[in-house]
Amino acid sequence: MTPTRAVIVDDEALARERVRTLLAGASSITVVAECSGGREAVEKILAERPDLVLLDVQMPDLDGFEVLEAVASEWLPAVIFVTAYDEYAIKAFDVHAIDYLLKPIEPERFRKALARVQKRDLIAMLDERPIDRLVIRTRSKVSFLKPSEIDWIEADGKHAILHAGRETHVVRHTLTRLEQRLASHGFVRVHRSAIVNVDRIKELEPWFHGEFVVILKDGTKLTSSAAHSQALHRIIDAS
Repeated sequence: MTPTRAVIVDDEALARERVRTLLAGASSITVVAECSGGREAVEKILAERPDLVLLDVQMPDLDGFEVLEAVASEWLPAVIFVTAYDEYAIKAFDVHAIDYLLKPIEPERFRKALARVQKRDLIAMLDERPIDRLVIRTRSKVSFLKPSEIDWIEADGKHAILHAGRETHVVRHTLTRLEQRLASHGFVRVHRSAIVNVDRIKELEPWFHGEFVVILKDGTKLTSSAAHSQALHRIIDAS
């Protein structure tokens, strides 16, 4: 099994060392980065795309919750909060944290938290299979939407908005998760907040710095970001 890639975030060096020491006993986890502040954590999480973040709450620049908010639309890893304060526990589980550990960390408690991560990883592996249809739930009914019916998808916090013709549907998925599961259906990411069904692209107008204005068949215009324009260049080259 591929090792779980982890990032440690804490403004105290001794706290980071303690977490690193505890992780040393877990052969299935590899630490890929350590961060001493929230802004650095946002950069590392988006660059490394770790499976797990061990995250302090109170830090000088961005706090732990602000870090998650900053990365949510592009990458949302499993999170274990490690903090000296117990008053944030309810808020932590509101953002779907795997666990909430109080300092000083007890080794047995830490092992139980990692066991929860491994269980989550197994479920995630099953859940990363390509989507054949999306389930749309409303108060009155449950309906199904084929990927081929979707024009494009935009991020909306922890949700995504599916644009299908004149209809829009809100689903509780991150854009990254949908991008991974819809790749085999011809969807590409054009911006950190948007993925597009390639079959719905009518024109690509060159923009600044290798970017494009993406014009869909229904007239929708989206601007690609520099970080996500390579996929569009590959589509042009393949054609």
